[in-house]
Amino acid sequence: MKFIDQIGHTISIESPPRRIISLVPSQTELLAYFGLQEEVVGITKFCIHPEEWFRSKTRVGGTKIVNFQKVEELNPDLIICNKEENKESDVKALMEKYPVWTSDIHNLEDALNMINSVGEITGKTDIAQNLSFQIKRNFEELRHTEKEAIRVLYLIWKNPCMAAGKDTFIDYMLSQCNFINVCHASQGRYPELTLEQIRELRPQVILLSSEPFPFSEKHLREFNLYYPGILSVLVDGEYFSWYGSRLLQAPPYLKNLIQNCIKV
Repeated sequence: MKFIDQIGHTISIESPPRRIISLVPSQTELLAYFGLQEEVVGITKFCIHPEEWFRSKTRVGGTKIVNFQKVEELNPDLIICNKEENKESDVKALMEKYPVWTSDIHNLEDALNMINSVGEITGKTDIAQNLSFQIKRNFEELRHTEKEAIRVLYLIWKNPCMAAGKDTFIDYMLSQCNFINVCHASQGRYPELTLEQIRELRPQVILLSSEPFPFSEKHLREFNLYYPGILSVLVDGEYFSWYGSRLLQAPPYLKNLIQNCIKV
């Protein structure tokens, strides 16, 4: 059968794959949700969910640095990648030898399409469709949650400070909370910001993500000192940037966050 991925690349697979490598943490978790314990043979060092897989599955490097020798040793019949999380040069090199399906996620519709497509490829169509339906229903409930428009800055890195800007999946998730991303489109998707530039953006709330930089209580105290008139909050980045089965749990988490931020 032939399948077209989200960057327009066509792959041919004769039957449901039996030796899958996932180079995307959130999509690894999705494959586990589908029950593909035996079929998934390789993951990255950042694929921390489920923990059992993180401890037991063969790791083929990271999302940005792939160990091609380990990939070859596993002899995959499907590799799952992502346009943003994996290097284009790595993806192209893998495409020359293996069937590679690449996702490109900007919003919930893209994520649901990815879930359904991966479900179809792996022979888990029913599970995928049920999951997509539940996620969509949960987000519809989130949209009906009473919430105020709040100006926020979502930081993903420190030294230098980097933010999630416009045209990112994180930006989309912020919009579902009625949060207004204070970054300007002209600043790019992941702008670097000085402490003074952050002040000039006039956020009401600064969200300090747990990934990729692991912001902690220590950093929260620092930001409270830098910006005493701004609410700084530690957030679990997985609920903002993981676009697989983790989306099922995101709306309840976001509802609680909205309530905390409304106190601004």
